[in-house]
Amino acid sequence: MKKLINQSENVVKDALAGMEIIHADLLRVDHANQIIVRADGPIQGKVGVISGGGSGHEPMHGGFVGYGMLDAACPGEVFTSPVPDQMLAATRAVDGGAGVLHIVKNYTGDVLNFEMAAELAAAEGIEVASVVTNDDVAVQDSLYTAGRRGVGVTVLLEKIVGGLAETQAPLAAVANLARRVNDQGRSMGMALTSCTVPAAGKPTFELGEDEMEIGIGIHGEPGRRRVKLASAAEITELLANPIIDDLGLKSGEQVLAFVNGMGGTPLIELYIVANELAKILHGRDIKIARSLVGSYITSLEMAGCSITLLRLDDELIRYWDAPVHTPALRWGR
Repeated sequence: MKKLINQSENVVKDALAGMEIIHADLLRVDHANQIIVRADGPIQGKVGVISGGGSGHEPMHGGFVGYGMLDAACPGEVFTSPVPDQMLAATRAVDGGAGVLHIVKNYTGDVLNFEMAAELAAAEGIEVASVVTNDDVAVQDSLYTAGRRGVGVTVLLEKIVGGLAETQAPLAAVANLARRVNDQGRSMGMALTSCTVPAAGKPTFELGEDEMEIGIGIHGEPGRRRVKLASAAEITELLANPIIDDLGLKSGEQVLAFVNGMGGTPLIELYIVANELAKILHGRDIKIARSLVGSYITSLEMAGCSITLLRLDDELIRYWDAPVHTPALRWGR
């Protein structure tokens, strides 16, 4: 195992210390509770938006804390759910009197722990709404989920919902928009290599030099099938077509096309996939109205990519375009 770390048990703590120093203008770190909080929060009259999950998926979620996106993030240990105490501390930290939205990826530990935190917060008089993302079309159930996994749509949802929350819209409206984004987005990923969890010290799974895994999860969970390595065009078809079919996208519709790197894939390769995706969508008369290309929800150093398509309307475009200023996403401000 070759990694830029000190002790494997301190990976998350050391990374949070680095984030705090580098992004002090955007966020602060509560080291006792291991949470990342927006520097200017809580904001009175604004719905607080928080998310969280295991570390190892950076920049998600801590890299999305700031204006126009998340008010707080709860990082667990690598590929391990945060605990309810973290989520409760984050909920308290962002409560500006208008309620708090929990954005939860559909992994059993995340769902259960966020549910417990919401109940504890409600007992303290904080109104909490929860939205679970479940956009992965690869498998119905996996090692860590009942139902579909929450993956790439989570990034898009956090941005769009964060844009609405900045207008001081009520909690019900913010939660409803979050559910609509989740309903209109689908994702699927693939892996060329495994990744190595620092505490384990060895790859999560083995892939032959001429093999790839289609439908992989962000923790290295198995996908639909293991097949021989193929061209970027063929890989893009294997990912895009099930997404398009599951969403029921029709000629004349418009989408946000998100091509995401899994952590070990260079941007030059992601743009090749983006080009192939554009060809597929053009062939079906589906317009790419907005796009995002880069590594935003990763699996440590895994080589591979995921594709997310989000059906767009005027409201979703408006809040996607709204200003955002976080360590990982910045525009319009």
